[in-house]
Amino acid sequence: MKLNHWRLLFDFGLLVLIWIVQLVIYPSFLYYQAEDLLNWHQEYMIAISFVVIPLMFGQLVTAGLQFIKKRNLYTLVSMLLIALVWASTFLQFVPMHTAITEGDTSQELLYTLVSTNWIRTVLWTLLFVWSLGLRVKLK
Repeated sequence: MKLNHWRLLFDFGLLVLIWIVQLVIYPSFLYYQAEDLLNWHQEYMIAISFVVIPLMFGQLVTAGLQFIKKRNLYTLVSMLLIALVWASTFLQFVPMHTAITEGDTSQELLYTLVSTNWIRTVLWTLLFVWSLGLRVKLK
């Protein structure tokens, strides 16, 4: 399978994942009682890591290889968008999830989690559209 196909698969996987997180998983946190959310969140973080980590690293590696192989507008914009997603994930979302793990189940934090996640939802959607556009262009 070509590198572009792998990239499109990783981008699609992250697209589906982020929309499920945005529309189903994060909003559902608002319906848990504090103790139940704390218990569920521990399990959720472990389980979701088995999906998120391979997809994010797969996307980074394939985009990185594309960038090394050929530096152009597509690979440069891809790397920029991926860097923004990673920055958002580690600077915004890891601290919010850490706060939940440490017992902060306030409605304010949970609403911030949902509303701020639109950043990653838009970025991963753009990445998929960007990759799909390249795939269509190559046909």
